[in-house]
Amino acid sequence: MITKKRPITSKKKAVLAARCLEGKKATDIVLLEVSKITSIADYFVIATGDSKRQIKACTDYIDETLSIKGENPDHLEGVTNLEWVLMDYGDVIVHIFDKETRSYYGLERLWGDSPKIDYRVRRKTGQRPV
Repeated sequence: MITKKRPITSKKKAVLAARCLEGKKATDIVLLEVSKITSIADYFVIATGDSKRQIKACTDYIDETLSIKGENPDHLEGVTNLEWVLMDYGDVIVHIFDKETRSYYGLERLWGDSPKIDYRVRRKTGQRPV
């Protein structure tokens, strides 16, 4: 019997992407809920990679992890030059920058009115992760 995978929620998808980035040692990971100020997406995940190799590893890890959940990007940009990779999952957009490009574009400043979401696993309080 073949069972159809249930789609994961936007928030779970964004949290999973952020945790993938954390697992590959990306830095300055920010998860923003942008749904109330734009129709582009529900969440932005923004992170910095220290090298092209790390940015590629982060991109591959997110792609592999989310594809296991039945989620594939609608659009993927920047995988050739690896200065700014954009992974568009429709409701979640993942931005992985090198340091210079992230500083130049300043997405956090542009979307600064958006609430930041804590994506980390809470172990001490006994709360379940998202």
